[in-house]
Amino acid sequence: MIQGVSVKHLNTFAIDAVAKHIAVAHSTMDLVTFWREAKGQALPVLLLGGGSNVLFMNDFAGVVLLNRIQGIRVTEDERSWHVHAGAGEDWHGLVTYTLERDIPGLENLALIPGRVGSAPIQNIGAYGVELEKVCEYVDLLNLDNGVQTRLSAAECRFGYRDSIFKHDYRDGYAIIAVGLILGKIWQPVLTYGDLARLDRQNVTPRQVFDKVCAMRRSKLPDPAVTGNAGSFFKNPLIDAEFAREFLRHYPDAPHYPQPSGEIKLAAAWLIDQCSLKGFRLGAAAVHEKQALVLINEGQAKGRDIIALAQHVRCRVARQFNVWLEPEVRFIDANGEVDAVRVLS
Repeated sequence: MIQGVSVKHLNTFAIDAVAKHIAVAHSTMDLVTFWREAKGQALPVLLLGGGSNVLFMNDFAGVVLLNRIQGIRVTEDERSWHVHAGAGEDWHGLVTYTLERDIPGLENLALIPGRVGSAPIQNIGAYGVELEKVCEYVDLLNLDNGVQTRLSAAECRFGYRDSIFKHDYRDGYAIIAVGLILGKIWQPVLTYGDLARLDRQNVTPRQVFDKVCAMRRSKLPDPAVTGNAGSFFKNPLIDAEFAREFLRHYPDAPHYPQPSGEIKLAAAWLIDQCSLKGFRLGAAAVHEKQALVLINEGQAKGRDIIALAQHVRCRVARQFNVWLEPEVRFIDANGEVDAVRVLS
């Protein structure tokens, strides 16, 4: 266990906070051991994958526990491939691993940063596909007693950027593996962006993968160069009645009907309409090519990103009467806090 180390290299926002301890777990036994040691010293524990969806507000007063459980196993039956991946595997690495073995189904989720274990927590999604569409199960570890449990996809209670892991299993549990089921009869999802221009009859999974990668690289800054956590805000959901009034005033606004009857708006469009692309507060800024991305231009602190997020949120609310909610997790000295409350 390493003491008093910067976490700048462990979060894609590149916030230069310091953790009291950092521990790296390569097995379930490691996770339980480090957890018990921290609890024995009354220290808070932050389980971290790739650090691609967190904002450190301050130094962390406890143990940052890195889940690095590896391993990918593929089995198949007549209809599907079944992929079992350790929580510490790189998500994009898993996408390329499957495509290299002619197993399609994850191509729309290419280049999403982070580790496999974080994917079900957020129910990651992009370009018309969310994890819940391909998830078969999630393996969970009780850190207090070492007992492992397998939750079916239905038991994960997936929602838009939401799951049971944000609620019932927030404390004292670690995701150790994710099971995916990928059908052998491939149906391309070409509903978003430049994907809609592809020929549905002749397109290949590799072409969809390449197009998704090109779109993401053209719009999103590389975290290795510019600190960011990808999409900072969720796309807001509004009810049908409000949507009718909203679309009467803004008929050109991108909007997507949901099975629930709600309408999903594009947060990036709302921010862009407020002329906030490129807007700066100190070393924090709204990315000039993608308004949904807040960036660290060099030496930004967590409080700088928060001040910028508050400004963006209030501007959108003032113009559209729509309140944006952060997709990014806010980490204070003792652990995760309610991001909406922080920005309110």
